[in-house]
Amino acid sequence: MTSVLDLAPVVPVVVLDDAADAVPLARALVAGGLPAIEVTLRTPAALDAIRAIAEGVPQAVVGAGTVVSAAGVADAVAAGARFLVSPGWTGGLLDAMTASGLPFLPGVATASEVVALLERGIREMKFFPAEAAGGTAYLKSLAGPLPGARFCPTGGISLASAPDYLALPNVGCVGGTWMLPPDAVAARDWGRVEALAREAAGLR
Repeated sequence: MTSVLDLAPVVPVVVLDDAADAVPLARALVAGGLPAIEVTLRTPAALDAIRAIAEGVPQAVVGAGTVVSAAGVADAVAAGARFLVSPGWTGGLLDAMTASGLPFLPGVATASEVVALLERGIREMKFFPAEAAGGTAYLKSLAGPLPGARFCPTGGISLASAPDYLALPNVGCVGGTWMLPPDAVAARDWGRVEALAREAAGLR
């Protein structure tokens, strides 16, 4: 699989309370040009949503986010996830994600965490929580001493701030939720979601 960082400029971060919304939401995102979809394991519906997208929307590359345990890795793999994202990492979690055979983005917020991952041969990471952890200024400062690391910043990023992140040489894509307004999802206004996805897909 192409690197998750190179599939699209934006990875939608999806929190679903109803798995029945998963397929139409994913179809809207894919139609708008955002094929990589991170479904966070924050709700009871998450695994069913991943399974539904994996089976019902073959054009989507569905991944599991908020993976924080080996059990979560196993559940995500069983549901059909094609990549994994964690907000942080431990040695045990990295071992489980590596053993899964899936691409994964472990979360980092400090230079020491980045160095530790590079030491283990892991070069692609999630920078989280991006805005709270220092934003574009912090990532820019990492590019010089740690050019081998590439990031998907996530956390507090908006349509307005995304281009500043995407302009950095060590950023491959950003994660965000702005193309999934809660009122649009609640109203099942998939046309609006598609339009917002198309706008996000045009960023660079």
